[in-house]
Amino acid sequence: MANYPEFKNVTTVACVGVGTIGGGWAAYFLSRGLRVQAWDPSPDAEDKLRALIDAAWPALTALGLSQGADKDNFTVHADLAEAVAGVGFVQESAPEVLELKQDLLARLAAATAEDVVIGSSTSGYGMTEMAITAADPSRLVVGHPFNPPYLIPLVEVVGGEATDKKATEWASGWYDYIGKSVITMEREIPGFIANRLQEALWREALHMVDNGEATVEQIDTAITEGPGLRWPLQGPMLTFHLAGGQGGMKHMLDHFGPSLKSPWTRLEAPELTAKLSQDVIDGCNEEAHGRSINELIAQRDAGIIAIRQAMAGLSAAAAVPAP
Repeated sequence: MANYPEFKNVTTVACVGVGTIGGGWAAYFLSRGLRVQAWDPSPDAEDKLRALIDAAWPALTALGLSQGADKDNFTVHADLAEAVAGVGFVQESAPEVLELKQDLLARLAAATAEDVVIGSSTSGYGMTEMAITAADPSRLVVGHPFNPPYLIPLVEVVGGEATDKKATEWASGWYDYIGKSVITMEREIPGFIANRLQEALWREALHMVDNGEATVEQIDTAITEGPGLRWPLQGPMLTFHLAGGQGGMKHMLDHFGPSLKSPWTRLEAPELTAKLSQDVIDGCNEEAHGRSINELIAQRDAGIIAIRQAMAGLSAAAAVPAP
């Protein structure tokens, strides 16, 4: 069993794959004062990574940089072994292709020291199925982030059947140490927790568009101006607890439980026909009202920063004892 390093002694990390997710991770690691060694087979990987870091840096600055944070403290390598040499942690963020993940994780396990934990940014695969070709799968852990990783704090952590439990514990502690909000899952389930919840909402939304029951903009407004305002504070379960009034969740279940049998939801995915695809695409373009992707990203980031800062203020106020 490996003797994993103390968090404070990890000063350099590797980002393997630097697309939207991997590049977002790189920006976040840099903001925490870490050095990043990146690897990506794309010939223009360095230019794309630098552009992503530059775009993310204002948001990270607004949220607060760690001492020693330097957005230029990264290198991009063509050789995988060179990219992971001397690092204390690896974050893999390759495309969601199972065979690619299996091969890459096996190569990473072989190229890194026995005390280096390797986290995968997979959004759906379990580590058990991704680790089957690795000679040493004990240090392979899922560290599932949310886009953009430099802004959204949640990381879901779960090991595979062959993962050392101490490696999973170390990964959870590491993500927490660098400022992430961590869910350590007891066992693997397809899609993890948050994506399972997102998928249910996504499928229902597609059904409503497909049946002409709601437009794309109406669906988004239904969340942003409705339950979405409550979820950052208490999530769906505690929100329903409060919906039961003084009786709490018990009253909620007693009163509304029978409605679970009502045809309010259709969890089977609709067929993604050409018409449905085009309807969703057209709806998004209409809702954007001419705003470019970059403009929408800037507005999203500014909104997330404001929400996180407001939430931090509420948490700080709650922690102050009443006079």
